[in-house]
Amino acid sequence: MSEDDGPEYDIDFRANPGEYEIGRGEQDVFKCEPYKSELLPLWSIKTLDSAEDGAAEIYEKFQEYRDADEFPGMDLARKYLQMGWTRAMRYAKYPGGQKYEDGEERKAQEWYDDEKREIAVVYKQHLDRLRDDGTYRRRRQEWDKE
Repeated sequence: MSEDDGPEYDIDFRANPGEYEIGRGEQDVFKCEPYKSELLPLWSIKTLDSAEDGAAEIYEKFQEYRDADEFPGMDLARKYLQMGWTRAMRYAKYPGGQKYEDGEERKAQEWYDDEKREIAVVYKQHLDRLRDDGTYRRRRQEWDKE
């Protein structure tokens, strides 16, 4: 996989799991099908209610992928939970979620938006549960070795 692959890979990662690379952070979260189509509609940081529902549903999808031994799905669920946490934190600390203004990094506020902070906590709790999952940890180690 390279940046030349364009906006989406022409790969079904469920049918071809060996093609999946973990990557850094939230890399490829919008590119890996069919998982993107299954997870992105669940993801939201708009309101606390939508975030609570979305994070719980993404965690449920993680459990489904785990039970089916679909490591790419498990890892992409992790990335969506991580993205919920990091994006909500950015909105919690910076007006409009804008970390930079006129090319200069703004000073983070504590807390600019209390609801976004609560949303970040919701995603972080689910993310921590996923990261602590023994099956995920074992499969991730195996995947790193392959």
